[in-house]
Amino acid sequence: MGLVTKHFIDCGGVERIEKVVNFQLWDANDFEHRLKPQKLNNIIALSEKKLGIGDLEIEVEYQSDTIGKYGLEFNGKDFQLTPKTTACLAQDACGIPPQQLKNSLIVEQSCCTPGDGCC
Repeated sequence: MGLVTKHFIDCGGVERIEKVVNFQLWDANDFEHRLKPQKLNNIIALSEKKLGIGDLEIEVEYQSDTIGKYGLEFNGKDFQLTPKTTACLAQDACGIPPQQLKNSLIVEQSCCTPGDGCC
């Protein structure tokens, strides 16, 4: 568990700072060494104390073909990993037509080519 701070400039020249709580999930076939609920609670409590974690969005890292980043939601019974997408944060300054912005959120269409106006 960690606190991740992202300090960046968007394509409109606006400085931004984002903070998220990061959980890293590691899946293995070794059933004997899995985290027990109490140990996970202890890790969370220690992280809150040592890292000064407040009420922030949770991001989950999970290994697939590469390290994937997911959101986390609770449906009343189970926690579920949710897809995260990128977005143009400076839509008013970027010059991309609104229809292309909508399409850019679809992963399969997210590749940019020279001259297509992509940020």
